Amino acid sequence: MISIDDFKKLEIRIGTILSVEIVPDADKLLKLSVDIGEEKPRQIISGIRAHVPDTSTLLGRQIPVLTNLEPRIIRGLESQGMILAASAEEVFALLHPGTEIKNGAVVK
Repeated sequence: MISIDDFKKLEIRIGTILSVEIVPDADKLLKLSVDIGEEKPRQIISGIRAHVPDTSTLLGRQIPVLTNLEPRIIRGLESQGMILAASAEEVFALLHPGTEIKNGAVVK
């Protein structure tokens, strides 16, 4: 269990996926460029490739991004956040707002 104060430490913002690339020699990884309302887009390395057969379906989608996660190097690429998704058994889903909202909007 975590406290509400621990939860409040998470900064989750809405962003739009601008580009998607397959990470070479990595079965699970995609390199995403995500606009979260900052001066330049964030690069996020995500292990969702197996769940997204057609990566073009990600373009333009709005998603929540954990933005205050410490950057991490994955396969030589810096990941500057984490996208939020859900999975249960054989089903996978990216989370997204029910209506279009400004990039950078805070998830509360």
